[in-house]
Amino acid sequence: MKLTAAIQYLAFDPGVSPKEGGLPGLDVLKNVISSINLFGIIAVVGALAISALVWAWGHHSGGHQAEANGKKGTVVAAGCALLLGAANGIVAFFSAMGTQVH
Repeated sequence: MKLTAAIQYLAFDPGVSPKEGGLPGLDVLKNVISSINLFGIIAVVGALAISALVWAWGHHSGGHQAEANGKKGTVVAAGCALLLGAANGIVAFFSAMGTQVH
């Protein structure tokens, strides 16, 4: 019986859901996160430019290691840009999926 009671306790729905405007400073937190996202995007632009330059330099100078590192950096920077741009959508998608778990 103790196992059944523990399972029922874990399955209990506390009825908690996200509510906008519940805490003070929410607008400030949104501005801070937006600014961090902007700095991340600016850093990715710089990383992409440097990686592309290393790729081109390695290609034209015959430096195969530099060329490979430039390609790797370009792909990583593009992936980071994709994740930064899609951050809101990714969180919203998984949040919506989480509300469907019962």
